[in-house]
Parts: sequence; structure tokens; C-alpha cells
Amino acid sequence: MSMAMMLQGSTAGVFLPLLMLLLIILLILIACKPWRFFSSLSSPSRTLKVGELERPLVLDDANARDQGNELTRSNDLEGAYSQNEGLSRSPWTHGLVYKQRLPSASPQLNQGDSIVLDVVSDQIEELSTGQTFRCLSLTEPLAEVQKHARLEDQSPNLKYGLENDLLQEFVPKVITDQRSCLSLEVISGPSRGLRCSVQSISGPLTLGRVSSDLLLKDSEVSGKHAMINWNADKNKWELVDMGSLNGTLLNSQLISDPDSGSRLWGDPVELSNGDIITLGTTSNVHVHVTSKFESQTPFSVGMASDPMALRRGGKKLAMEDVCYYQWPLPGIPQFGVFGICDGHGGVAAAKSASKMLPEKVASILSDSLVRERVLLQCDASDVLRVAFSQTEADMNNYYEGCAATLLLVWADSDENFFAQCANVGDAACIMNVDGKQIKMTEDHRVSSYSERLRLNETGEPLRNGETRLYGLNLARMLGDKFLKQQEPRFSSEPYISETVHVKQASSAFALLASDGFWDVISLKKAVQLALQAKQRYSADGENVAEKVASILLTEAKTLRTEDNTSIVFLDFDRKFRISCKVDS
Repeated sequence: MSMAMMLQGSTAGVFLPLLMLLLIILLILIACKPWRFFSSLSSPSRTLKVGELERPLVLDDANARDQGNELTRSNDLEGAYSQNEGLSRSPWTHGLVYKQRLPSASPQLNQGDSIVLDVVSDQIEELSTGQTFRCLSLTEPLAEVQKHARLEDQSPNLKYGLENDLLQEFVPKVITDQRSCLSLEVISGPSRGLRCSVQSISGPLTLGRVSSDLLLKDSEVSGKHAMINWNADKNKWELVDMGSLNGTLLNSQLISDPDSGSRLWGDPVELSNGDIITLGTTSNVHVHVTSKFESQTPFSVGMASDPMALRRGGKKLAMEDVCYYQWPLPGIPQFGVFGICDGHGGVAAAKSASKMLPEKVASILSDSLVRERVLLQCDASDVLRVAFSQTEADMNNYYEGCAATLLLVWADSDENFFAQCANVGDAACIMNVDGKQIKMTEDHRVSSYSERLRLNETGEPLRNGETRLYGLNLARMLGDKFLKQQEPRFSSEPYISETVHVKQASSAFALLASDGFWDVISLKKAVQLALQAKQRYSADGENVAEKVASILLTEAKTLRTEDNTSIVFLDFDRKFRISCKVDS
């Protein structure tokens, strides 16, 4: 009996540990689920067809030669665009350039074979850290892929816009050769005088305090503050704020994200010739845009402008001046225009007028009969009068207006120059030819003698001491359509000067400036300053006109002008001239 009990106890002692061990193994198997590996091996992998791609890809045959039908998938796709753009998104990633890669060595692809799709971006540095492009395999026959990505043999580059993350048909776009040159000049701030130029084929240009193309030594400017890029689809330069702390202004209008703390990129804004970019509060950059067909100006030209402050420590004024020049006019090689538009109530009217006036003059002079008559009679009065009239008719500015002064310059076959000016408002122009001072404009402020005579002749004379109409000190301007409907004495009829002849051997210059300059500097003093500056810098071999414009602007600032100030200076001296003859 005792022996049986001993055997039973020893058996129980053996089986109990074994039972616990089996229970532990069973729990481990349940937790690890090893059968899932067997099921994944036995089931075929899911394949995606071309139509299931989240975004279309384009191929290039350069990478697929000599690889046969079996091609491997590349997982390193630079230039990718993430669905979650993050705080540092770039608005131009929608315009990435994709290179086509189609395997030419293997004209046929069997069902189930895979192909390599690579995406190469021209703007890799614009992507945020961590952005990825989802890589998917294709099992669609090559013929189906080629149907979506057929080329015309001449275009290796395709531009494809990603829209709403939906699959779109491939539409190849040949990028035409629309070259343009963008020149920037810092006209105020710690880095004043700094210049930078870029061609439209050279890629984007950055503005900032650190590692930028236009390097600004200004504590209010962010390390990477703004970027300028050429939009080949629109054939326009575009400016975008790169999430700067102190913001970016274009002609005093905010283009950066209103919430500066968010560090979000702003939306791209088109740039035009004569625009003023403000980075922070002190650094103003003047924009000059030329086409690849634009030749050198046959005389020295300088431009300078500053919004100015009310007083020391006063609030910064909004910049409503726009200065511009275009030489030669498109298709008219021996004519050019130089001008200033001084806006009030905003800068929109000044921008519109500065764009339209050169276009109207060029359109009128494109008629060979008109052009020949101007050259024969040495008079462009009708051209200027019609250009102002057409500009006023086309402007759609009801609550904003501008003074406008335009100097038309042309050359004859002997390289003599002729200049004639038209203006409305109080932006004045003077010329000095061989020591003779010539006023090219008329003052159209309500307080001026000539304008009061005109107003009195309308049948409703001004009262004594009355110096404003409906709150404006100008009686002639472009725009302000609403005020002109209320008060018929307002006018857009320009004053047109006599033609000034600048002979080849003459020493001459022209000075255009907005009223902020003339408020503190007389015509006589302006001529003296210009002559002194020319004499001082004539031996430097640099652009003397730029030096003169800068000195005149500094003088106005020293005298505490209280208005926007813009200056355009032309130096016709023979030693600074470049031949403007056109080969026949």
C-alpha cells in the first residue's frame, strides 16, 4: 500500500511540471501568432494598376537602358511632394519639373513585370525634412503607360501640376524660351547700394540674412526671408515670403502670412518692373525686369526711392510711389520711356498707370507712319496725349489715384537725342542742357497759379484760400473715377512740354522726382547737387547716374521730407553713352 502511494506521488510530480511547461508554450504561441507568416507566404502580393496611383509619375529612358525586362524599384525619390505639407511648405512644389524615364531597350513588358519610376525635382532644397513620396509598383503593360506619357521627341522636361491629390491625365508642356532678367537694388536700409541679378533660366533667388543670394545685413531680416522665382507657365517673376518673422511687403502691401509666429510661407505674388519690396521695416529693394531682347540703355540711368518717415522715430509711411523705365520699347529700338507715378489713397492706381503708360506709348508708336512723323517733326505731343487718355480710360481705380510724369526719349540716325515730357499732378521733371535749365512739367496742385487759372475758367472759380478739392490738393490726376464723377473740375488732361534736343556733343541730364523731393529741395538746388555729384564721381568709371540719384535721395532725407520720395536720373553725357544704332 505504501509502495503504491509512493509511485502515484512520483508520477504526479513529473506530469505537473510538464503540464505547466505546455501551458506556457501555448500562451507564447497565442501571443506571437506564428501562423501569420505562413499565410503571408502562401497569399500573392496585391498589385496596383496605373489608375490606382495617388499621383501620376513620368518615366525617363535614360536610366532604364540595358536593364532588360526585370527592373527594380527605387525607393529614394528626391523632389517628392508630401500630402502633409507642414509649416515650411513651398508654394512652388506644385510646379515641380518631372523627367520622363521610359525603358527603350525593352519595348515590351509582360504582365506582372515591374518598372522603375524616378522623380527628379529641380527644387530639392524647397522640401521639408521628412517629406516622402509613396513608392508603388506597377504591373500595367508598358504600352498602357506609354499612352499616358507620350512625348514629341523634342521635350525632355515636363511640368506637371499636382491638383487636389487626384490622378490627372498626362499633358506634356513644352517650356518655351521666354528668358527674362531680374535686377534687384537695395535702395534703403543697412545694405543700401547692394545689387543682384538673375536670369529666368538660373533658378530661384533668395533674399535673407544668412546664406542667401541677396545677403542683407539687417537684424530685422530673417535668415531665409523671401524667394523670387520665374514662373514659366505665366512668364512672370513671382515673390513669396518664406515664413519670415517681420514680414514682407510689396509696394506697401503685406504678402506674408498675417500670423508671423506661424512661420507659414505666403502665396506667390507677381512682380513687375519698378516694384518695391520691403523686408522688415527698413530694407527696401527696387525691382527692375528686362527681357532677353532688351539692349543696354545708350545713356546712364539711376533710380532711387524711399518711403521716408514722418519724423525721427515716426511711423513709417506706406510706399505709394512707383518709378520705372523701359529702353527700348518692345519692337521700337530707338524709343524709350522713363517715369514716376505717385499714388494717393493706395498704390494700386500708381501700379496700374506705370504698367499701362509704356504699353500705350509702344502701341501707338508701333504704327510706322506715326513713328516717322515723330522723327520728322521732332514732336510726340499727340502720342503722349493719346497715351494718357487711353490709360485713364482703361484704369479701373475709383477710390485711388496718382500723379504721373512720363519722359519720352528717342534718338535719330546721328545719335542725337530728343526728349518730351507729359504729366498730371505734382511729380516734376527738369532737364539741364549745356548749363541751361529747362522745366519739363507743370504743377497741378490746386494752390498753383496755372491750375487756379484753369479752374476759374471752368465757370466755378475757387474761393480765396481754397487749396483743396474734395480733400485732395491735386486738380489733375489719373484714376479717382468716383471723385471725377462728383466734381467735373478734376481733370486727367496732361501738360505736354516742348521737345528738348540733346546734341551728340552736349552735356545734359534729366531729373524726374516725386513731390516728396520737391517739397524740400528747389529746382535750382537740385541742379546744383546733380552737377556737383556728376563732377565728383565722373572719374570712377561706374554708373554716375546711380550715384547722383542716391545723393539726391540722401539730401531729401537729411532735410526731413515727410512724403514718399522717388528719383529717376538720366545722364546724356557723351562719355557715358552706348551706341544705339540699329543695324539695317
